[in-house]
Amino acid sequence: MTKAEVIATIAEKTGIDKSDVSTTVEAFFDVVKNSMAEGNNVYVRGFGSFVNKKRAKKVARNISKNTAIIIDEHFIPSFKPAKVFVEQIKASEKVKVANLNYKEEEEVD
Repeated sequence: MTKAEVIATIAEKTGIDKSDVSTTVEAFFDVVKNSMAEGNNVYVRGFGSFVNKKRAKKVARNISKNTAIIIDEHFIPSFKPAKVFVEQIKASEKVKVANLNYKEEEEVD
């Protein structure tokens, strides 16, 4: 589902104009991005947490030049779904059917 589809679905379910929904969704994303850029995590009860994960300093290989490079410690954005969210997905019949169809396609290939 794309952002445009999410906006259209919210507008349809709430009866709010698409442009207003679009502005709200964009504002939400801006708040999440700006908060995380400032080092703050964002917690949405019942949905999940947008958190900054710390990656340790490490040595990696540049395969084409066969040299070692050092990657400094850094942070990456991450999303951790809430337990309620995970349970809803696990219980979803549509997801189970989609997974079965995907596994059958893999066996055919």
